[in-house]
Amino acid sequence: MWFLLIMLLCWPGEGPQSAEDIARNLEIRMGELHSLQADFQQTLFSSTISTPLQEKGTLYIRKPGWLRFDYEDPEIHVFLIKGSLYQEYYPEDKQLVERTLTEEGSEAALLALLAGSSGILEHYRVEFDPDAPEDPGGHHLKLTPREEEADTYIILEIDARDGLIRRAVSFDWTGNRQEFLFTRVKTDIRLSDSIFELKVPPDVDIIR
Repeated sequence: MWFLLIMLLCWPGEGPQSAEDIARNLEIRMGELHSLQADFQQTLFSSTISTPLQEKGTLYIRKPGWLRFDYEDPEIHVFLIKGSLYQEYYPEDKQLVERTLTEEGSEAALLALLAGSSGILEHYRVEFDPDAPEDPGGHHLKLTPREEEADTYIILEIDARDGLIRRAVSFDWTGNRQEFLFTRVKTDIRLSDSIFELKVPPDVDIIR
């Protein structure tokens, strides 16, 4: 039910650039980025549900590989990643899910991009999104995994004015897609360790 991607990224604005040029500059900026906070809107489109599932909240990212999604609407819950540890906490249900995050699947791929732990050009074939609408103010990249089927891919929509990723969409082989919209992005701010720690009551049911 995730995901997913936000990144603050920028590149030189002079002259025409190839999709690979833009991806390479994204990698450079991601490598320089230490932390990020943003509002997000996540929408799941699936053939198993008649109405897309939409959620909103705040995202926190801190290197190396720490991510926290605080979901605030419609249901309060927390999604946390610290390295390979994955935790999902539902206060109302008094339930905590813990597992090891694998590198498989579009969800994990998008998270790795957000955390800056996955090389774009190393792991993806990059091209301009052929289905993107005309958008003078943005760049649209299509990332297809080099070692997976072609029907799994990620779309990144990048604001050409400030270099921010404003939209990220992951598509899986079943036709489902996870879309993230990012706003009010702040970068390289102080994020304390406590943000990336879950404090749960003793009567919580832990599922591993």
